[in-house]
Amino acid sequence: MKHQSRYKYRYSLLPFENGERIQEPRKHKTSWRFWEQRRLVVALLAFFGFFNVYALRVNLSVAVVAMTEPMEVALENGTIVYVPEFDWSYQTKGLVLSSFFYGYIITQLPGGWLAAKIGGNRMFAIGVGATSLLTLFTPPLAHTSTALLIAVRVMEGLFEGVTYPCIHAVWSRWAPSEERARLATFAFSGSYVGTVVAMPISSTLTHYTGWPGIFYVFGILGLVWTTIWWLVVKESPEKDPHITASELKYIQESRGALAVEGTQIRHPWKAMLTSGPVWAIVMAHFSENWGFYTLLTFLPTFMQDVFKFQTSQTGWLSAVPYLAMAVVLQVAGHMADWLLKMEILSRTNIRKLFNCGAFLAQTIFMVAAAYAPSVSGCVVCLTIAVGLGGFAWSGFSVNHLDIAPPHASVLMGLSNTIATLPGIISPPLAGSIVTDRTAEQWRIVFFISSAIYLLGAIIYGVFCSGNKQPWVVEVDSDASFDTDGASVTTARGYDNKAMDRSSEM
Repeated sequence: MKHQSRYKYRYSLLPFENGERIQEPRKHKTSWRFWEQRRLVVALLAFFGFFNVYALRVNLSVAVVAMTEPMEVALENGTIVYVPEFDWSYQTKGLVLSSFFYGYIITQLPGGWLAAKIGGNRMFAIGVGATSLLTLFTPPLAHTSTALLIAVRVMEGLFEGVTYPCIHAVWSRWAPSEERARLATFAFSGSYVGTVVAMPISSTLTHYTGWPGIFYVFGILGLVWTTIWWLVVKESPEKDPHITASELKYIQESRGALAVEGTQIRHPWKAMLTSGPVWAIVMAHFSENWGFYTLLTFLPTFMQDVFKFQTSQTGWLSAVPYLAMAVVLQVAGHMADWLLKMEILSRTNIRKLFNCGAFLAQTIFMVAAAYAPSVSGCVVCLTIAVGLGGFAWSGFSVNHLDIAPPHASVLMGLSNTIATLPGIISPPLAGSIVTDRTAEQWRIVFFISSAIYLLGAIIYGVFCSGNKQPWVVEVDSDASFDTDGASVTTARGYDNKAMDRSSEM
């Protein structure tokens, strides 16, 4: 099947006995025609979905700098004074920035559970679409009261919380075993490209349209994407009318035939919650997000405090580390799948190497960034630290699909629930530490992130596994799928021999 995946079959009708016709495949290479390979179309649209997810999330990180900057105001007596539009303390600013995550943390597990039951494609669209719509209401609500701004950010978090669990439900149906890392990391890299694009564009929009323009532009873009995803992406390859028979067969034989409708998936909660490999993923996800959310939320403010950069400059400089992350994610995903295909390392060792190696490097460079004497040195260290996190995502972020494919959306919901805590804890904590806006206080924030990276590397290195776990519940089903004259039938809803074989490499 590995060789077959490089070809697309076209069929001509030939006479067959008893007057019936059969399909005869003709091979020809079409790898450059990605739109004819539907799993690549799903990956591309998922990429832009996560682009919107993070653009909608980080817009406030840049906007809040402009919202709290002193502005020239002429009083009635002609006196010119400089006052901020929103006179918030650091604690209030931290609450506004972290409010998104109070909603985000609530819907992780419910989103994963619903995605496993009814499919992730529709819920992914609803999550991004509703967040985009609420983003359009952010400026008028912010002008009304700070409480309403916090409330709408919490609601945005509620809807966006389903996105990561839902995409694992999509990949459990669409991703062949030997392409998991590259497809998943390509989609996830949209998050970092969204960050790269959103930060400088937000700075530019602030300059030319004022900070409300940030929310209007990205809200409309999110609604446009939602419409396209809703019309194009189906719950599974079996339901896509445009997929070729050869691609459908390739996905099924590599992934295993899944019961995609009328199935009651039973999740072994006790076994999952007491599983070492599950908690290894959870800790790795928590560690990566702690450093990421700290920088995502406060990097523009850090640049302004320590290096005296203006709003228009902070957006561009803050985007550089995430550009590195987006590039590294592509390399890491292909490298992980190549090592697996070539049988150079076992799946477990690949996950450990990529995840723990990245965390150890991030520990070192976060400390180095804290002591960087210049803005260029600091940006270089942070770019390396954040960029190397791309290798970690080829470890923990696809590990759910390795150990328990039928339960991957729920496991992603669990790990992302715990991994959302940094978004709630880190901004207020940083705000309470950085009271005088000094470089010494910011160093404490960086030291905390480094320590958490190190702890995550140790725990993941000890407990990680890349093999399907014995507690995975297989789904009873009589589902059969016909593909180009061949029938892929299973007495159990999940029968992934391809994954089991590669897991033992």
